[in-house]
Amino acid sequence: MGMLVEVKDPDQKIIMSRAYGAEGKFTFTSHTPGEHTMCLSTNSSKWFGGSSLRVHLDISIGEHANDYKEIAARDKLSELQLRVRQLLDQVDQITKEQNYQRVREERFRQTSESTNSRVLWWAFMQTAVLLAIGFWQMRHLKSFFEAKKLV
Repeated sequence: MGMLVEVKDPDQKIIMSRAYGAEGKFTFTSHTPGEHTMCLSTNSSKWFGGSSLRVHLDISIGEHANDYKEIAARDKLSELQLRVRQLLDQVDQITKEQNYQRVREERFRQTSESTNSRVLWWAFMQTAVLLAIGFWQMRHLKSFFEAKKLV
């Protein structure tokens, strides 16, 4: 018994699709920002019975996904060089987060301004309808009283 893992980027393009056995670990790197979709499904065809499947999902994003011990061993970095690389990765992650928040703020501002504009036009329309109905009522009442010869 195992699992099928499929990862899609925000454009619904498949980044990774792979079958695993009883145990497995997967990582992927995406160059597209946004919401990604992970689909985990069992490759068993049995509805009932059989063995149970336990899944432990630990997601690491950004600089937390890097294994710095492995990087230090591979690139033969000193402790100071490794710490500088960690700090550079953290600064890069902070910059990405700030850019993301800037984009979200701009989108929120556009939504707020659009809503404000619509509310303003709705208020103008209500005022115009109210004035038109008031004018019509006064004309109607005047013609009614003139017809009854009360005025």
